[in-house]
Amino acid sequence: MSRFASFTSRHALAAIAAAAMATSAAAADIKIGAAEALSGPAGQYGQSIKSGFELAVDEINAAGGVKGNKIAIQFEDEAGKKEQAIDVFKKLIFQDKVLMVFGPTLSNSAQAADPIAQAAKTVAFGTSNTADGITSIGDFVFRNSVTEADVLPETLRVAIKHAGIKKVAVLYGNDDVFTKSGYDAFKKALENMHIPVTTTETFAKGDVDFKAQLTKIKASGADAIVLSALIAEGAPIMVQARQLGINLPFIGGNGMNSVKVFDLAKDKSDNLWVGSPWALGNQTKENQHFVVAFTQKYKSAPDQFAAQAYDAMYIVASALGKVKLSGNLEADRKALRDALPAVTYTGATGAFKFRQVAGRDGKPAGYDAQQAAIVSVTKGGKYQIEK
Repeated sequence: MSRFASFTSRHALAAIAAAAMATSAAAADIKIGAAEALSGPAGQYGQSIKSGFELAVDEINAAGGVKGNKIAIQFEDEAGKKEQAIDVFKKLIFQDKVLMVFGPTLSNSAQAADPIAQAAKTVAFGTSNTADGITSIGDFVFRNSVTEADVLPETLRVAIKHAGIKKVAVLYGNDDVFTKSGYDAFKKALENMHIPVTTTETFAKGDVDFKAQLTKIKASGADAIVLSALIAEGAPIMVQARQLGINLPFIGGNGMNSVKVFDLAKDKSDNLWVGSPWALGNQTKENQHFVVAFTQKYKSAPDQFAAQAYDAMYIVASALGKVKLSGNLEADRKALRDALPAVTYTGATGAFKFRQVAGRDGKPAGYDAQQAAIVSVTKGGKYQIEK
């Protein structure tokens, strides 16, 4: 090759490289953070959430992204711990400079970390927080997970109708924002439905022996056990109840609505009633697409937490489609916040829209999900929809 040809070739390669760089610059990544419990007891939820996000991002990017820009999601493990959630939020918002943050996984952590995002005027979007009061933190706080207060009355109504329940015992975790909020919602709904409570028992996170509480429940003559628990304690409670000969229905909150109950409680998992906007057997075309795509990608069935994360990413993508990103991070964060409330979307969890809630000062604050609940009962290692 002549020196001239070599020179020309080098210039051609440089021109190609410059064109590639220009193309890359024109289609920048939209950087989104996700603070989730990827380890520890809450990791059973966090890993499902991560899978749901990743599936949605893959689909959105394969379809061209948002206005030609690809979504890049950065995961950080907050391990289901309040202090770690605060640290992760600070890292994502101030150091990594993400556009917004999904998470944290648990309501306890959200109560601690979401004020960081609110103060920084950065959207915090929960996909699994259902305790009361999360979105009252401020107008940058969103969630598409339906609150316990909205779901539990419907779960109770359907379970009572099908199982002939006249009186219940209540068992709840008294050291967690989520399980305490679930108890409060159950208590109010039971009072409104005039269902007597035979006994109320408590436990704490990390407990492994529930026989004393269950023995009292058995002696109380209840027709069912209302349970506000995370799956790490809830599944062993079901197992120990069956071992004690307690074959009553369990009526659970959001923390019990996970396919992990079949792994953890195995043949003792039957007769658990739960409610959610999502159900594996829901036959809408949107849900069937999600279930098939998820199962093909991960070789396992999805759960509610994966479905809510999947839909949440599409809700954010829809809002971003209405935003002109300027490259000014502060302005872009506010533009996304301003676009989100108007999003309506039909996905795996059904028809969705936001409703604004009042803040702690009584003024308009953040945004909750407005969706109808589907009630299911576990039978033979599967969820069966009941009405």
